[in-house]
Amino acid sequence: MSRICMIGTGYVGLVSGACLADFGHEVWCVDINEKRIAELHENIMPIYEPGLEQLVAKNVAGKRLFFTTSLTEAMKATDVIFIAVQTPMADTGEANLEYVLNVAREIGEAMDRYTVVVTKSTVPVGTSRKVKEAILAAQPEPVPFDMASNPEFLREGSSIEDFMRPDRVVIGTESEKAKQIMSDIYRPLYLLETPIVHTDIETSELIKYASNAFLAVKISYINELATLADAVGANIGMVAKAMGLDKRIGSKFLHAGLGYGGSCLPKDTNAIVHIAETAGTDMTIVRAAIGVNAGLPDVAMAKARELTPDLKGRTVALLGLSFKPNTDDIRDAPSRGLVQRLQAAGATLRVHDPVAAANFREVHPELMYCDGPYHACEGADLAILVTEWNEYRQLDLQRLGGLMKGKVFLDCRNVYTSRMMADAGFRYRSFGRPDRA
Repeated sequence: MSRICMIGTGYVGLVSGACLADFGHEVWCVDINEKRIAELHENIMPIYEPGLEQLVAKNVAGKRLFFTTSLTEAMKATDVIFIAVQTPMADTGEANLEYVLNVAREIGEAMDRYTVVVTKSTVPVGTSRKVKEAILAAQPEPVPFDMASNPEFLREGSSIEDFMRPDRVVIGTESEKAKQIMSDIYRPLYLLETPIVHTDIETSELIKYASNAFLAVKISYINELATLADAVGANIGMVAKAMGLDKRIGSKFLHAGLGYGGSCLPKDTNAIVHIAETAGTDMTIVRAAIGVNAGLPDVAMAKARELTPDLKGRTVALLGLSFKPNTDDIRDAPSRGLVQRLQAAGATLRVHDPVAAANFREVHPELMYCDGPYHACEGADLAILVTEWNEYRQLDLQRLGGLMKGKVFLDCRNVYTSRMMADAGFRYRSFGRPDRA
């Protein structure tokens, strides 16, 4: 059993801490947000993630998972410190390391024995070296420690499964002692024959950005192909299926629609571009992917205007606000760009999301928030499916059409088919598919 301190109870820190506790380790989760820690003591989760509430409750009851606002208290009880605080995107596009370096200085001030300090947050290449320098500068007297890098690869909505059964674990270390300690932490995964990639710290830091940038490029590529498919009358669904059968390409992340959002891909693509600039190189392909993704709300608006040329004074129902299903995360969600464009066109918006409405209300309190998809579509001239939540996949189209003022439907996730919509009397558009029944 390892004794672990997890600094940060956001998405990465809380999920990682709870999963490590479930591995049998003793984990202390630290956060300066007193309200959040108090709520965690009451088993109130700060994020929506399927299964997280139950996992936290189980390990708190098993006395393996603890919460505190005191880093000093947690460090006295632990030997390995994971830094899992946010690294938001700065105006320049680079990762803001303010929180990481502030934590590093606090670690240095409180360190009183050998410790392994692990960067879990997604950070630019060279950050672990900066963290090490900050710790050394803050130590009242020299105390030995080692740095390690252990990037996370969690998908919101399935993060617990991703942690418990990962495709791989990446560990960057600077000493054999740190390598052994980190290997022991992930020993429960050895039974699953999970690949453990041991490397140096700089390579570990780059792997996370390289992976996310590649996924972003793949998503933008299929969305650019969808625009071409629209222009030539081809079916992007069949194109993607045939492409995905090629083992060199694979079928994942080939779903045309409104593109990527959330806390990782937008931030990490911009960050790797900035890393390259700093290193004197350029990420031309990644820049192009960012541009394609940024233009997708405009593509959606063009399709909306095909269906409803004059949006001024029209009522539009938006189904889905989170950037993807099974999360309440609205960071860089495509819905946000769509809302801004629809409002600028003079439309009145009625919206619904199963779990993200409260978060969206904080940035758009002026919208009409509805109790369900049918409520949102009451009196609407146009319905737009934005996020492919399961409850939107089997809508009663006859009922929906009966509630709407105009039977017009824009499917930004290609959930339905032209035949289904035509049979229900809808005018219909999707992304990259012939809109003929």
